[in-house]
Amino acid sequence: MNIVILTAAGSGTRMHQDIPKQFLHVDNKPIIAYTMEAFENHPSIDAIVVVTIPSWKEVLYAYAKQFNVSKLSMVVDGGQTGQESIYNGLKAIEEKYGVEGNTVIVHDGNRPLVSTEVISDSLATYKQYGSSVAVIPCVEVMFSSEDGLLAEESIPRERLFRTQTPHVYSVEKLLWAHAEAKKRGLPNTAASCDLMYRLGEKVYFSRGSEENFKITTVDDLTMFKAMLKTRKDEWIK
Repeated sequence: MNIVILTAAGSGTRMHQDIPKQFLHVDNKPIIAYTMEAFENHPSIDAIVVVTIPSWKEVLYAYAKQFNVSKLSMVVDGGQTGQESIYNGLKAIEEKYGVEGNTVIVHDGNRPLVSTEVISDSLATYKQYGSSVAVIPCVEVMFSSEDGLLAEESIPRERLFRTQTPHVYSVEKLLWAHAEAKKRGLPNTAASCDLMYRLGEKVYFSRGSEENFKITTVDDLTMFKAMLKTRKDEWIK
């Protein structure tokens, strides 16, 4: 089975809104519903697990019913960190579906514009190499800086890639990674691909997209609203 974990347990402090960003409505639909629909509509996805704030669990089930997300399988309590939330989702998958032969696709609940092509390429890369993380190349000139004011070193942009989600692994492999992190005392990592890298695993790239951005600020929300009205596949040949 191909099972998605959508992480939606953040409080959204950077958005400065009264409710978490993943539940903000755009065109009468919450952001998390757009994300669920992207995976609902992909033919290779079998089930969706959402990890979220406990008080929002019933709301998520209601959204799934309202927007015809039939693949929603479970809504699981989030943890104190992103790493802990993913682990909670993994344990729920292990309990319900088992480990053998199952693939997990980890995706940010507030990346609602993930395309069919990005999901498909993530799965294809995983099938070939055993893991995948969606990335996009850096196109700007890149500098490093200690204080955020003075440039110290120019870094060749050809060697730099910005990671996104989805991240794809076998359920067994990602459970192993979380167990190893606990055993080795690794701190909370920014993403599953970072955890794998710290554990000495190879990290393989699949194709991401500039449209597949993460909504974390009001500016991101404004861009999302605009892109809903001008989706590339509707007007560019």
